Amino acid sequence: MSTTDPTKPTLTAAIPLRQLKPAYDFIVVGAGSGGSAVTRRLVDAGADVLLIEAGPPGIGVAEIDEPSKWVPLGRSVYDWGYDYAPTPHVSGRTIGIPRGKVLGGSSAINAMMWYRGHPADYDAWDASGAKGWAFKDVLPYFKRCEDWEGGASEWRGAHGPLRIERSRALHPIAAAMIEGAAELGIPVIDDPNGATNEGAAPSNFNISAGKRFSSARGYLWPVLDRYNLTVVPNSLVTGLGFEGRRCVSVRHRVEGQEIETRAVVEIILALGAINTSRLLMLSGIGAPAELRRLGIGVRAALPGVGQNLQDHPLVRAVNFRAKRPLGAVSDNGGGSMINWKTRSHLAQANVHAFPVQGRSATAEVANGYDLGGDVFAIGTGLMRSRSRGYLRLLGTEPSSPIEIQPNFLSEPEDLNDLVDAVDVVMELGTSNAFANWFAGHAAPERRLNRAETVDFIRTACSTFFHTCGTAKMGNDDMAVVDERLVVRGVEGLRIADASVIPIIPSCNTHAPVTVIGERAADFILKSVGDLSEARVEGHGTT
Repeated sequence: MSTTDPTKPTLTAAIPLRQLKPAYDFIVVGAGSGGSAVTRRLVDAGADVLLIEAGPPGIGVAEIDEPSKWVPLGRSVYDWGYDYAPTPHVSGRTIGIPRGKVLGGSSAINAMMWYRGHPADYDAWDASGAKGWAFKDVLPYFKRCEDWEGGASEWRGAHGPLRIERSRALHPIAAAMIEGAAELGIPVIDDPNGATNEGAAPSNFNISAGKRFSSARGYLWPVLDRYNLTVVPNSLVTGLGFEGRRCVSVRHRVEGQEIETRAVVEIILALGAINTSRLLMLSGIGAPAELRRLGIGVRAALPGVGQNLQDHPLVRAVNFRAKRPLGAVSDNGGGSMINWKTRSHLAQANVHAFPVQGRSATAEVANGYDLGGDVFAIGTGLMRSRSRGYLRLLGTEPSSPIEIQPNFLSEPEDLNDLVDAVDVVMELGTSNAFANWFAGHAAPERRLNRAETVDFIRTACSTFFHTCGTAKMGNDDMAVVDERLVVRGVEGLRIADASVIPIIPSCNTHAPVTVIGERAADFILKSVGDLSEARVEGHGTT
């Protein structure tokens, strides 16, 4: 339970300066959505925890705190600066993929959407081999995370670490999108995290009192002064240390010097779907052929490391001319959302749209169209994507280049679904609900035929920043972790981030990754039992 009133977020927090000890019960690497959750629960249980974060604290930073300022955080000092590699499917373009490098991880730089998708998403995890991850298993953890403005219910939680609210004053463009959806026959629902996610609704935000409510704010800030938590920001982990099959330490840089710190009980990786796989491979855990290509010795042959990469492709975006200025930006610059089916026989909604209180475009779209003057936009994307990609190291240094390939639009059905989605968005922008705003098409400049729509999608294709799947859980030969998130083939090593997701859910990944962190802590504490005994079994003390 949160120790502070979430409607009045703590305005000041500080990371205490503590001398590093040679060993801790647990070391958590990465302070994002999963790492923050697992850290908090272990600290609450009385464990001595070292949390290592590669980025800065990010505390008291106006650009992070202000919800409307989130877009420029990509490519800032708080971002890793990664790119997706080009393919002909996206017209040979490089696509930026912002990933948070700061306390709170991507929850400190994202669009603050809290959304869990459809129950069938998690039933599919269970069916794929991640036993015990069906919706009935994860729903209690979603509820445990939440401090929902509407209070506890069958579907929602209250008094959890993360405050979740809807807009206090829905922007007219966001309200028009909900009205326009109803006009097109799409149902209007109260809460996309409720009984159904199909329809149009105000968005759920990790925002409180007008400020971003990141995982760092919710999970870490209230316990930064605990004696049994040591947080080390600006510390890049460069490798893992082993004794036999057991992972016992991490090598990390502190003030320019590389040091080694031991974990008596366990090490938890929560660096995200890109950096966790990178660290595993640099430490000799991965596909033998890939490791040998780089001259890395094989410690554990796990061919699934770096494979199964998934993300949601975003069409950024359909832009419309506005009859007048849109006024001040509110919330995260959006405010509402729609989920619908491109074909009625589908079991669940497969596409998604959201409003933009201004223009929104890839560099190529911006260069190809006149987006000057008053403009609003609607972004749309595929939430049931089929394309699968990979991650490949191009060097053996922690800072070496890396090839990240989601293979966007490589599956013809993905492209077909997006064509249908763009057609609906074009109708939406010209519906009666937008009559007081729509003053003409901007990008595209008119309604398009199918071939033209395909070309536009390839040029406008971007990302929802939902990279996942590169160290999936399951029981097949490509699984990297088991259903308790333990890395196969080694001991003392667990993963608690988006890399373990076997099949991308039809939602933003912040909420499911938080649940992964929550469950990781439960798995750890149940497996450890008495901490004092675990310290003895770990052949060390803290």
